[in-house]
Amino acid sequence: MSKITCVEDFRQLYKRRVPKMFYDYVEAGSYTESTFHRNENELKDVCIRQRVGVDISNVDTSTTMVGADAKIPIAFAPVGMLGIQNAGGEIKVATAARDYGVPFILSTMSICSIEQIQEATGAPFWFQLYVVKDREFVRDLIHRAKAANCSALVVTMDLPMLGQRHKDVKNELSIRPNFRNMLNIMTKPKWALEMATTPYKGFGNVMGHAKGVDDLSSLLVWAKEMVDPALDWEYVEWIRQEWGGKIILKGILDVEDAKIAASMGIDSIIVSNHGGRQLDGAGSSIYWLPRIADAVGDKMELLFDSGVRTGMDIFRAKALGASGVLLGRSMVYALGAMGRPGIDQLLQIYENELKTTMGLAGKTKISDIQSGDVYSVWDQ
Repeated sequence: MSKITCVEDFRQLYKRRVPKMFYDYVEAGSYTESTFHRNENELKDVCIRQRVGVDISNVDTSTTMVGADAKIPIAFAPVGMLGIQNAGGEIKVATAARDYGVPFILSTMSICSIEQIQEATGAPFWFQLYVVKDREFVRDLIHRAKAANCSALVVTMDLPMLGQRHKDVKNELSIRPNFRNMLNIMTKPKWALEMATTPYKGFGNVMGHAKGVDDLSSLLVWAKEMVDPALDWEYVEWIRQEWGGKIILKGILDVEDAKIAASMGIDSIIVSNHGGRQLDGAGSSIYWLPRIADAVGDKMELLFDSGVRTGMDIFRAKALGASGVLLGRSMVYALGAMGRPGIDQLLQIYENELKTTMGLAGKTKISDIQSGDVYSVWDQ
């Protein structure tokens, strides 16, 4: 593809370059995928007010998110197995984020470890925590993140059990591919060569750290039982006390849950339905964002994810109450398509789209964007 102009171009190139089972792992929602599709569709239903007669010679996209400076109001979302989408993927995204000036969030289920990211970047990043049944392992992860100078802990709340993704079941998704998947991998020689030669092959945060997990075979057994259905607000308070720093809860999609988080002194929540990968039939994240913003007011900072594909979406989310957005799928598309250069170009695309949107909406600073700058077809 000679000219990348938008996120969709990255998606098409990504689909050609990675094995089908890993593409499907990203490009899938749970069960009927109704929520997965609703996220994007309802973002498009938020219309932006066009304004004229404003001096837009200097449009500034810079802001802060949970105390972190950001050149544009985005952070890279915690996505597991980035290093399988592209060799050394977590390091490539983390260093691109550092150089550009936006936050990066490392997943518990990353290929590269907390320590490897810290060594590669030499800069603070955020760490995402999956709560598992082994509390000692959870405590160890928290303290490893502290030692690596992580500046915020992101606790995933909406995965106390796994929503089924039919594509993964049908593909028999595994880090040890079956014969059919091996045949497909043979059609992706560049990807296969990179995976064969990369030094990053394990799940660095888990292997050698979780009890009894020393190789890929034992990891597969552990992963099937890892999620903790006992995750409750008392557990969250224990994590908050153990961590002692800025804490963000990811996967809040209800006003009452947001109020509980605010009452606990949580620094920020991410209004998210896990990209439609968990509760199928849930409302879109953009539907719930303004309702949660109205409920918590200035008691807590809101971030947003699920369905962001354009700079226009960033504007929409900011207008409806978010201080910034997380990029998940679009990050994977760009990384899988082109590696580090893809991430660099993705950031530039989002910045250009956001600047253009702000200018044509008559806004020159992120703080100028308010709820009155958008309207919804839902309200007509």
